[in-house]
Amino acid sequence: MKPGSLIVSTGPHWHNGARLTHYSWAVLLALVPAAAAGINRYGLDAAGVIGLAMGSAMTAEALWQKFTRRPVTIADGSAAVSGLLLALLLPANIPAFMVIVASTLGIVLAKQCFGGLGANPLNPALVGYAILRITGPWAGHLDFDLMLVIYDTGFAKEYPEAVFKALGAAGLSEFHLWDLFLGRQTGGIGSSQIAWLLVGGLFLVLRGAIRWPIPAAFLAGVALASVVLNRLDSDAYARPLFNLVTGNVMIGAFFLSTEHASSPVNRWGMLVYGLGCGLLTVVFRAWSTYGDGVVFAILIMSIFVPLLDRLRRQAMPPPPAVLFDAAAQPPASQEAAR
Repeated sequence: MKPGSLIVSTGPHWHNGARLTHYSWAVLLALVPAAAAGINRYGLDAAGVIGLAMGSAMTAEALWQKFTRRPVTIADGSAAVSGLLLALLLPANIPAFMVIVASTLGIVLAKQCFGGLGANPLNPALVGYAILRITGPWAGHLDFDLMLVIYDTGFAKEYPEAVFKALGAAGLSEFHLWDLFLGRQTGGIGSSQIAWLLVGGLFLVLRGAIRWPIPAAFLAGVALASVVLNRLDSDAYARPLFNLVTGNVMIGAFFLSTEHASSPVNRWGMLVYGLGCGLLTVVFRAWSTYGDGVVFAILIMSIFVPLLDRLRRQAMPPPPAVLFDAAAQPPASQEAAR
């Protein structure tokens, strides 16, 4: 063996021809229907938030990498994905400066400060949203009942989770599950488009861009916790279907919790991680001050990912190379190699 021909590195050690740009484009494509439905409902306000979030996320990443004298990697599309996910969680008329602050801090604090793509322990979009949510003067701008009252939507303008939290089961007579599933509910620009998010999520699973155990376990966790609590007190705790088709559950299950760098890589870890996200979501909805607990549930479970990766140490097999070009060069980041 020639000197220097043996390369020792950390796992995983397989490569299926996947390229990071292909993954990013797949996620962006899967989110297009939900984003388009949000723009159709809220008009140019929604389009402005989406464009501003994506633009500020990519700008923040490029400027930080220039400042730290690292290669600029915005062409991989990961910053655009983070910006779009953040925008879809926000109301259509949120102030522009809040969008810029959330996008910038999410990219810098949750991603670049840890070394960039593949090294981030938390999803940048979730960190940006959480900063807005826990900042006292800004939290009111995430009150959908207040922010979206100016729009003529043709359906009940009250945020379903907030109504249930305030009035219990008696307050849900104005909501119908089918309408909620079709996106006829108050919420984020795209996170309320349940049907389109489900279509986009299934597209990613079938094309091998994300692993099925995480979204499956996430939705199962929401359903399981909802069944148990609803059986204990049907007036105080919502039914499983109501919890599944409201709030950020669908975007959380398929798009937020499945971010590669902040989620487990082995099958048992994925199942426990997804189940924990679903259970904590219902716990937050039932006993916290937040009407929707998806963001904080995923952030908490992401902290335990290093431990979950130790469960039985059995990695998932590589996804089929249907989505990707088998002749592509190996990606430089660990995230794409997963």
